[in-house]
Order: sequence, then structure tokens, then C-alpha cells
Amino acid sequence: MNMGKKKAVVIGAGVAGLSAASYLAKEGFAVTVLEKNHQAGGRARQFKADGFTYDMGPSWYWMPDVFEKFYQDFGHTTADFYELLRLDPSYRVISKSGEAVDIPANMLELESLFERFEPGAGLRLRAFLKEAAYKYEVGMEDLVYKPSLSLMEFADLRVLKGLLKMDVLGNMRKHIHSQFSHPFLQELLEFPVLFLGALPQNTPALYSLMNYADMQLGTWYPQGGMHNIIEAFTKIAEEQGVKILVDQEVISIASHNGKISQVHTKHGNFEADVVIGAADYQHLDQVVLKPKDRSYSKKYWDARKMAPSCLLFYVGLNKKFPKLEHHTLFFDTDFDQHSKDIYTTPQWPKEPLFYLSVPSKTDPSVAPENCENLFLLIPIAPGLEGDSEEIRAHYFELMMGRIEKQFGESLIPHVIYNKSYSVSDFKSDYHAFKGNAYGLANTLDQTAILKPSLKSKKLKNLFFAGQLTVPGPGVPPGIISGKVAAYQIVKEFKLGK
Repeated sequence: MNMGKKKAVVIGAGVAGLSAASYLAKEGFAVTVLEKNHQAGGRARQFKADGFTYDMGPSWYWMPDVFEKFYQDFGHTTADFYELLRLDPSYRVISKSGEAVDIPANMLELESLFERFEPGAGLRLRAFLKEAAYKYEVGMEDLVYKPSLSLMEFADLRVLKGLLKMDVLGNMRKHIHSQFSHPFLQELLEFPVLFLGALPQNTPALYSLMNYADMQLGTWYPQGGMHNIIEAFTKIAEEQGVKILVDQEVISIASHNGKISQVHTKHGNFEADVVIGAADYQHLDQVVLKPKDRSYSKKYWDARKMAPSCLLFYVGLNKKFPKLEHHTLFFDTDFDQHSKDIYTTPQWPKEPLFYLSVPSKTDPSVAPENCENLFLLIPIAPGLEGDSEEIRAHYFELMMGRIEKQFGESLIPHVIYNKSYSVSDFKSDYHAFKGNAYGLANTLDQTAILKPSLKSKKLKNLFFAGQLTVPGPGVPPGIISGKVAAYQIVKEFKLGK
């Protein structure tokens, strides 16, 4: 079938949308991307102020193999777009005792660090990561690229064997605590789970693959900032012939005989043979689509377990602070209590863990000369009420005070730029359900076919990509989500559906 004239509309120019658009265009579709905001990127947008350049969302570059695979699919390599630096140390962790522990990139050094906290832990870490490597290999090759439309997709013998070996039914806390007894090592290994959307005891042990991504594949930084990824994805999309239109918020979708006929924005109407919704799934399903075209009920969405929202600060300092590291995790308070404040009894945390990023430590281009660029983040429960300027100011002073105490230097007198971003901003900028930052929680009952489907249950030519569908939240899963949705469309069009 010649698909050259088939029109595809992609709603949302985040990572998943740009990925989906590129793959569809490569397969012969005429693709238009409609983006609500002034620039492409979704949560990975960028802004500049007073000589500083701020990445608005993602700041960790993990799973470089997923990015490289995407670029190679279009005849490129990562180096065509940006210089990728591996950070060493990968990051710093401030422990409950106040000790600053640097997590080395070198595996032998990392094993020695584990050994220092707990005799025998170095060799156990090696075995733990070998098992995690297997989960990563099977997970990234056999599981995440499946559209999860049917259980039969997982009936392959290799996949079934893999599922049995991957602790899908076990939980992360039990898995980690069975092998490591020192509280600091336990929290270090549980840290990636904090952003997956559930307590460690409610997260499948499968996700120790994140420890492999963290400790073995490493933490990287694209020189010039994370927005370079979006610029690379935009360039690839445009090379494939994709048209990206900004300031085009989709307000309604017209359907006829079980198929979308037109997509409406405030500025125009767009005909479509097929549509990929890569904006917030819940918003598209419950607000943009007519009631007869919705796949799910309000009750269904309200019952979904969401990953955290967050409170962010973009800060500029008029002085260099050599003691600061590129990534620092402040685990100097109770990990379990903050987790409960997010997931169990949602409330503004009393003594939050938080994350500090100082990209100017690695990249002078993101700050004026002799200045420092800071990004601060507190994970918080989605849907919290009371996101006020007073609340934001309270947490800013709290975090800056703890940083000052840790490093023995005054930072607040040197603040020359400060912008906050939280629940209400996620809602207004992205229509984010409950103001979430990270999508759907990766719990067992929201895995694979139990996630909101990448294919509409009502409209034959509507598909979804992004962090509320398969495979889940994060930049690398977003890339994969776009590809999976695009090739499901290609498959169905070739079958004449």
C-alpha cells in the first residue's frame, strides 16, 4: 500500500511526540505535530534569563544506548548533535549522618565504596548488578518495545523465561534488603525508585534494572544542556519532512463512524487519517475528546496511581562555589517518611529529601562568567492543594539553608535569579493530570497491558504515546513509546485496518 498521502497528526512535541512523528514520517506519512506551548520539548523545554540557560525538566541523562539507537535509526549518531560527557563522580549523596559520599563511575571504586559501609557488600553488588544487567537486557530488548495490547505478546518462550527470572512479582525493598543491610546502601539502591511513582515495597523488583542503568551504564551530560536532545530530535523530525507547529493547543477532536476526521486547535483545523496523542493522555481522553469517544471513565482515571509531582527552583548565583557537585542528592532526612508523604498520606513534606543540580559545574555555557546555575527539586505528592508563593518560599529557604549548612558557605546573599515551578504550572503548561511531573506510577497493577492502552478503545485511528501509557515515564521510555505507537500504526495500515 502506498502510504505517501496518509496524513498523521501528532498532538504534543515532547520526546514521545517527536519520536513518533519521526518514525511515522520515515514510513511515508505526511506528519504534522501540534504543540500547545511556544517551543517544542514538553517537560524538556528550556528558558533563558539574565544570562543563565535553564533546562526546565529532565536533568539526568541515563540509558545512553536508547538515545544512540534512536539516532542510528535515522542515520545519525549522538556525536552528530552534542558532546556527551560521562560524569565522575556520577553524583554525590548526603547521608543522614551528614557525610558527603561521592558515587564513583568506576565499578571497582564503587565496589570498594560498598565494602567500606558493609563487609562483603562489594561482591554482593557485583552479583546484584549482574542480575540487574540481565533484567535490563531482556527488559529493553523484549518487553518495552511491545505495544502491550494483548497478553499473547508475552507468550514467547524467551520472554516467559525472562519474566520468571526478572522478579516481576517480587518488590524492590525486599530484593535490596535481602542483600544489603546498611541503611545508606539500601537507600542508595532504592533512590531511583522514588521517581517511579511508588514506595520501594510496592515497586516490582524488575526495576533493579534502573540500578544497572545508574551504576553500570553511568550518568552522562550533553554539553550545552539537556535541551540539546530536543534540538536533535527536532532536526531529525524535520529531516524526515515533519511539520512542527507551535502555539497550536488542541481543543477538540471531531469523529465520524468511529474514526477521527479532524483535529481542531484555536488557530485552525487539521485533517487526519491517523492521530497520535502524545500530550497528557487523561486530558485528551477526558477533556478534548467527546464523551462518546473516550476510552476511560472519570472513575478509572481517579483510581490511577500517579508518580510524583515536584517543586522546582531555577536559581542563579553571582559567585562560583567549588564545593558543589553537578548532581547532589540530599538524603540527610528520613527516606521512608518523605516517601509516605508522597504516596501513603499525601501532604507537603515536613523534612523532604531533595535534589540539587549544578550544571555550570560541568558546562560553563549555562551561566555567565563566575556565576553558578542551580536547579533544585523536591518530589511531592501529585494533586496537592495549597501550591502558593508562601509554600514555595518556605521550601526554598529550607533547601538553601541545608545546602549552606552542608558546605559551610552562604548562598542566599548571592542569589541574583530565582524562579519556581510546581503543581499549578504543570497543570497550566501541560494539562498534567493532578499536576504530575513523572507520569503513571510503575506499580505491578499498572504494568504493560494494565496501563492505559496505546490504542483508543473507541476510535480506530487514534493512538497514544508518552508517560501515561507504555512503557512508562522518563526520557528513554518516552523515545521508545513514540516508536512503539508509530509502528503499531504502520502495522495496522499495512493490514488495511
